[in-house]
Amino acid sequence: MEYYSLNRKAPKTNFENAVIKGLAPDKGLYFPEEITPLPASFFEDIDNKSYPEIAFEAIKQFVSPEISEDTLKTIVEETLSFDFPVVQLDDSISTLELFHGPTMAFKDVGARFMARCLGHFNKNNTKEVTVLVATSGDTGGAVANGFLGVKGVKVVILYPSGKVSDIQEKQLTTLGQNITALEVDGVFDDCQDMVKQAFLDETITSKIQLTSANSINVARWLPQLFYFMFAYKQLHKKHDEIVFSIPSGNFGNICAGMVAQQLGLPIKHFIASNNANNVVTEYLQTAQYNPKPSVATISNAMDVGNPSNFVRIQEIYNNDFKRLQANLSSFSYTDEQTKAALLEIYKTYNYVADPHGAVGYLGCKAYLKTNPNAHCVFLETAHPTKFLDVVENVIKTKVELPSQIEAVMDKEKVALQISDYNGLKGFLLNTI
Repeated sequence: MEYYSLNRKAPKTNFENAVIKGLAPDKGLYFPEEITPLPASFFEDIDNKSYPEIAFEAIKQFVSPEISEDTLKTIVEETLSFDFPVVQLDDSISTLELFHGPTMAFKDVGARFMARCLGHFNKNNTKEVTVLVATSGDTGGAVANGFLGVKGVKVVILYPSGKVSDIQEKQLTTLGQNITALEVDGVFDDCQDMVKQAFLDETITSKIQLTSANSINVARWLPQLFYFMFAYKQLHKKHDEIVFSIPSGNFGNICAGMVAQQLGLPIKHFIASNNANNVVTEYLQTAQYNPKPSVATISNAMDVGNPSNFVRIQEIYNNDFKRLQANLSSFSYTDEQTKAALLEIYKTYNYVADPHGAVGYLGCKAYLKTNPNAHCVFLETAHPTKFLDVVENVIKTKVELPSQIEAVMDKEKVALQISDYNGLKGFLLNTI
């Protein structure tokens, strides 16, 4: 598979180079040159396939020939070492739980897959690679855990001070080894801007091989298509019209779902459920795309004012606004509406959701008002205990801590504080 830059001012490249570089030389996001649909028999026989078998067939075309089939099978098996259950709340709404991995967030799959790909590519390479990543919450912990101890790879994570939950902060600041956390005096967009600036800074890139583990990296982004296939396997015998409501921040997850649809997965529609950071909701209403500074919410992993992956979504639809609008709805919700949804889900279904899942649930309810025959699946992207203060305060019930969370609670936070790009640049040039 070859990949091209969405800025269209750089040479095409293969999967290995796309992963190692992260961004194209013209600073565009990489996109696969073609997406070949899987045979109809793949979906007809999906009940007889294991999750690793489904994932292997779905991702194979995107990584060949740089990763052999035997190696890919091992990578997939190691990545998918936990479950992805669908919990049906009623006849119209289910939730897909994506928090059963080591850091209890959906980003575990992409981070683990990318770490194993990069480790494979780097096993005979004497030059060290530095993974530079910005996080609004869960990405940092997932990347830190996925890359912990990977040979020839150092990880630098930027996160906004006071804008991630205590547990999220613990997960990205307590591992040590090859992981360094930089606490930024600012918001997520500031962190993301610093990362992008570092990739453009030749005084850094001439000395250090940088790559990104945000969903701009194809190896972090594409494996997320697995989720939608796993949910389909569990639901397709009961429901004809399956719709997904995805809590959306940087839009990598929903974009991967659209790739699954391009592969032939029978998905009827997508819903981008937003918090107050509603640039895509407004775009679908006005056809005007106007990025703006992010605002802090209780669903902090979605606090993104300029979602990087939306350009990939536009590419899938050939920048045809009407085609996109026909396959994507979007709704935006306040913190108060999110809290009300958390309480409603708990009281109605005896189910404890997290704030991101609650936003997804609200998207389901809005869509079902005009599409009552659909079955809507909202994604529970993180375990509710990662947002313990908010959740327990709303539902007035103590939530038991899972072992993955308990393991980091008493560890000491280690983070370097920076206030601007010069702080990041100085750290990279002086310590790596």
